[in-house]
Amino acid sequence: MVTDLSHGTGDVSRTSFLQDLLATIIERAVPRTASNDRRSLRELCAALISERGEASGFSLATAILDRYEKASPEDKAAFFKLLTESHDLDAEAVIAAATAYKAAPDADILARILNAAEAPRQELLRRLNRLPGATGRLVAMRGDLLSLTRDNPSFRRADLDFQHLFMSWFNRGFLVLRRIDWSTPANILEKIIAYEAVHTINDWDELRRRLQPSDRHCFAFFHPAMPDEPLIFVEVALTGEIPGSIDALLSEEREPIAETEATTAVFYSISNCQKGLAGISFGNFLIKQVATDLMQSLPNLKTFVTLSPVPGLTRWMRQEAQAGEGTEQGEAERGALLTRLAEAKSAVNVQTDGPALAALAAEYLLWAKRADGLPLDPVARFHFGNGASLEAIHPGADLSAKGLGQSCGVMVNYRYDLKTVEANHEQFAHRGEVATTRAIKSLLGPERTKHASRRSDHA
Repeated sequence: MVTDLSHGTGDVSRTSFLQDLLATIIERAVPRTASNDRRSLRELCAALISERGEASGFSLATAILDRYEKASPEDKAAFFKLLTESHDLDAEAVIAAATAYKAAPDADILARILNAAEAPRQELLRRLNRLPGATGRLVAMRGDLLSLTRDNPSFRRADLDFQHLFMSWFNRGFLVLRRIDWSTPANILEKIIAYEAVHTINDWDELRRRLQPSDRHCFAFFHPAMPDEPLIFVEVALTGEIPGSIDALLSEEREPIAETEATTAVFYSISNCQKGLAGISFGNFLIKQVATDLMQSLPNLKTFVTLSPVPGLTRWMRQEAQAGEGTEQGEAERGALLTRLAEAKSAVNVQTDGPALAALAAEYLLWAKRADGLPLDPVARFHFGNGASLEAIHPGADLSAKGLGQSCGVMVNYRYDLKTVEANHEQFAHRGEVATTRAIKSLLGPERTKHASRRSDHA
């Protein structure tokens, strides 16, 4: 099993070890055998819903999951149509129970409402999940459902039940935080390579450089029902200062430093691993938990920041250029600048264009909003929602093809000050205000500074 993040805290280590051990024993105690039940999925689901015996329930759940996993995309779509339409709410029963409760509020009638308001597919999913090893299979099933929902919008009704159950099954109290290092079993290390979504890990040598040095760490959340599947992981670099370049941070030539010499922990990559858990939030817990634990184990660490991409910047600049929005610079001048930067095929000159890029990035991150008033940039939404503040903007920080294509090479630092994250979160959640530095605010023009919280017309 993977070593957990204990750093000498014996009780935490023993607790996590027992959780992992028990989870593994439970998962592997019942051998997985294929089902030879030839009934249709419709018949199997109806039987499982009505079944009361545990042994026969296991047999039916096995048959359903085995049949589903062997199904063609068309048959999987038919299965989700079955869940959506045949195992949906009984609207008349909900209305009748609600009407009765309005006339005479009573605990028994309230129980009727609660029962009627739960689609039968929820109980079907619960019964499927009783099968050892089923949780991961249901997560994979929801991944298929999400892909099919784009062409079948009605399937979202079924997905709401998956999401409701997963939010309970995967709440923070069930998650296990583990340290991932070079001694971690190879099957999990392979998944770290495969799931890395921000800065590609090309081979095992590159993975070693991210895990083995004393100033490099990686932590992941696992669920006891899926002990060999990371849910989300974060890569951390320990440094002597706040970095402004991912290329320098990951350079093969860099000189590692001792943990005890570092002053800054840099969260430079965070990757969700399970498509089927989209919309189930783990990242906010992960960053804060890792920051708290690192601060306790390494008191020399004073600063906790990210080095984050700005994935929507180039697209936004193109939209702004096409909109031809006027500013004090002059509409034509601004449009030409936006077009030139957004269409650049290689790294821009940081000396000449860096200040303009930094100003545009500040405008995008602090001013450009969606229709609901939240930041247009998804990474900014995530970190501001967690209570982080925007600390610094770095043109020329990511010269990879992906970095240049998404943000003209711009990256930013979001700062996690554990003393202020809760206040920042409340400020953002209730008033839509984001925390940043005076230096970044000064990059905005007077009009943008004044209206930094206004929704963008082009969101």
